[in-house]
Amino acid sequence: MQIKTPVYLDYQSTTPTDPAVLESMLPYFSEKFGNPSSSHSFGFEAESVVNESKRKIAELLGADPEGIIFTSGSTESINLIHFGLVKANSSNKRKIITTEIEHSAVLSSLEEISHLGYEIVKLKVDNEGKINLENLEKQIDDNTFFVSIMAANNEIGTTNNVREIGKICKENNVFFHSDATQAVGKIPFNISEINTDAISLSAHKIYGPKGIGLLYFNRQKPGVKISPLFFGGKQQNAIRPGTLNVPSIVGFTKALSLCIEHLHDESNRLTILRNKLLFGILAHLNDVHLNGSLEDRLPNNLNLRFENIKADKLILSLKDIAVSKGSACSSESSKVSHVLKAIGLTDNQARSSIRLSLGRFTTEEEIDYAIGRIVESVNSLKIFSEA
Repeated sequence: MQIKTPVYLDYQSTTPTDPAVLESMLPYFSEKFGNPSSSHSFGFEAESVVNESKRKIAELLGADPEGIIFTSGSTESINLIHFGLVKANSSNKRKIITTEIEHSAVLSSLEEISHLGYEIVKLKVDNEGKINLENLEKQIDDNTFFVSIMAANNEIGTTNNVREIGKICKENNVFFHSDATQAVGKIPFNISEINTDAISLSAHKIYGPKGIGLLYFNRQKPGVKISPLFFGGKQQNAIRPGTLNVPSIVGFTKALSLCIEHLHDESNRLTILRNKLLFGILAHLNDVHLNGSLEDRLPNNLNLRFENIKADKLILSLKDIAVSKGSACSSESSKVSHVLKAIGLTDNQARSSIRLSLGRFTTEEEIDYAIGRIVESVNSLKIFSEA
């Protein structure tokens, strides 16, 4: 079978918009183009579809529709919950707990918040990228304002036990936010069962359009409020004002619906393909190591370390396969991955690691092709380095 190249294995960076998602969006660009804030039939129609989207998303996530705030994506959602909580903070609590391996959107926003007199505690992780739950419990005290810990890591794919984290936070009456960008739609995730008070999501990670995401905020949490970061309108209870992006909201809803509907079968399929890719490479190459946990891992993620092979050179040699060094948000930086450093890798080991992520349109033939090309490229680079 002829393989169409380049083979795309960077689904954690972004995903193609599913054709069914695009089809659901099209009428809202031209036929049903009303502004949800307008007081006429076009506006009422748009407002109705936005409210129905909130209801559907809430049903899929086990959430309250009133707590859904549409944003431009996870980065905005993370900043909105972090700075929104701080701006509205009327208590004397000044401690925020996170981890060393959060996405840069979390770490960067908390770094800014630290300049406002807040103590940012970054929990260490083990060599698989997991936090120690007992350590989390020990760190929570009367000064703890909120906890912000991701559900699944975007580089090494390790999943956190957010259910237990949520339980600990609930027992200590501490607000818990989770960056669920890489988890929702790939692994089971129910807000009410996990006891998260807020989550951040982006549609383009789950076959939806770019430029749309959401913040879910538990408005029923006693004594906790968030203040807006933007001003100029009353939309979304004035927490995130501005004309709503109706076509993208519709697409986001459709994308999430498809992911949840097919989650079990798709997770199994991707796990099989991921393991075939992993063990296919291991069968032909020595000195290859898996970064992160194999057991507690997203079904579509591999992060592999090729000893004494620079990731930059390997990626350049794989022009017919799209892979990455890690997070797309930091790929232009020459710095070593903070995630790989946190799990104990040296600078050289981190610079020898690449991320491969599979998705809905990945085929078994593409995996076979990728195995062959990666083995070929690594062997070629080894010969060159030894010459």
